Amino acid sequence: MTTLYTHKQLTDVKDSAPELGLGEFQSPRFATADLDTRDTGVSHVHLKANTRPPFAHRHENAEEVYVVLSGSGRVRLDDEVVELERLDAVRAAPAVARAFEAGPDGLELLAFGPRHPGDGELVENFWTD
Repeated sequence: MTTLYTHKQLTDVKDSAPELGLGEFQSPRFATADLDTRDTGVSHVHLKANTRPPFAHRHENAEEVYVVLSGSGRVRLDDEVVELERLDAVRAAPAVARAFEAGPDGLELLAFGPRHPGDGELVENFWTD
């Protein structure tokens, strides 16, 4: 029997950094499977202080919303850079390439949006400064 809800501590979700080679930049925890979601993607991401991955990502179909839980930093959305602080929320349309950069205290984000398996695309060498 399927349950009508799922409860999960996000810090108990597997840190995918080691298998993705992201350990020097961030700790991404993709909670979709742990929460048994059918239509919603959920991720908890912590970027280490003063770091940014060299790549971005975008989607064909999935709009995403990011909420800053703690720390500060910047997000690059295509060619625009936006400063971020605690409780800022950013919506990114599917085709917008996006990448985050952590400030001196790191950057902790919650990301969520519709789930479209196989919909993501990496954009290499995204940061230009």
